[in-house]
Amino acid sequence: MLSAQSPKAVFALDPVHLPLLFPTSLMNRLRSSARIEPALVVRDFTDPAAEAALADADILITGWGSPHLGADTLTRTPRLHTVLHAAGSVRSLVGGALWDHGVTVSSAVTGNAVPVAEYTLAMILLAGKDTFALRERFRRSHVYPTPADTAAVGNVGRRIGVIGASRVGRRLLELLRPFDFEVLLYDPYVEATEAVELGARLLPLDDLLRQSDIVSLHAPDIPETRHMLDRTRLALIRDGGVLINTSRGALVDHQALTEELVRGRLQAVLDVTEPEPLPAGSPLYTLPNVVLTPHIAGSLGNELGRLGRIVVEELERVAAGLPLAHEVHRTDLARVA
Repeated sequence: MLSAQSPKAVFALDPVHLPLLFPTSLMNRLRSSARIEPALVVRDFTDPAAEAALADADILITGWGSPHLGADTLTRTPRLHTVLHAAGSVRSLVGGALWDHGVTVSSAVTGNAVPVAEYTLAMILLAGKDTFALRERFRRSHVYPTPADTAAVGNVGRRIGVIGASRVGRRLLELLRPFDFEVLLYDPYVEATEAVELGARLLPLDDLLRQSDIVSLHAPDIPETRHMLDRTRLALIRDGGVLINTSRGALVDHQALTEELVRGRLQAVLDVTEPEPLPAGSPLYTLPNVVLTPHIAGSLGNELGRLGRIVVEELERVAAGLPLAHEVHRTDLARVA
């Protein structure tokens, strides 16, 4: 039974996501742990209609479409002590003022990592079978390939280079274990012994690019990683190599990548780009060696309920006075994605 002392939670996100994040069963669990008004969803902290609700809010439940949480947020939410984020990274959401104020932040990023890693594994397996090129060829010719055509096809012994042991990267490393791959890893925060425990061999970035058949990006989008795959580094990837990017488009110099792809030297699976979406005239929409998807690797449809469940469980911990299971610390933001 809730009382006046029970924590009050307010939704601050795009309401279009609410029904899938919190279907009836999860919404009922939320309402049994905190005072909450499902009909009130704040998109703008300056909205006078939300002023009273924010003034006594202990918890904000955020997600895609949430307004930025900065110093002005604290002036409108003087009781705020916890942010529960029903999505991935909080890097662009939570400003320094909240960290300085001691607000506890939790994110469902581990839940969002699952479909991203699954998407990536699927693309690795399909790329290893040369699925996309053979599909294009079959569309044109209606003729099955000969053994000679597929002599270099297959996933046995394929070298997979994973850039970034982020939550997505680590989940992908787990998923790669059952397969006959040689897995390489680059991450400046990981030691060689930890890489072995993760099922990979640690290498400097340039060596990983030279040695990999398929390269998958899972590094965070921070100033230090902007265009980490520039023209020089893209040139290190072997002819016919595959680049998969489900992280952020800014990690790659897209002009240089486009030139490589137009020449046909590389293949790419791109769920994210820079800019996003690409201009209508971009050749990447039609190149046969490019698989371009509209930022679908993360949670969609029924996968959103997994994120909502994580938030519900976190809220139940808050209400019970227990530590959060998915707390994000400021120092985490340099290495998670």
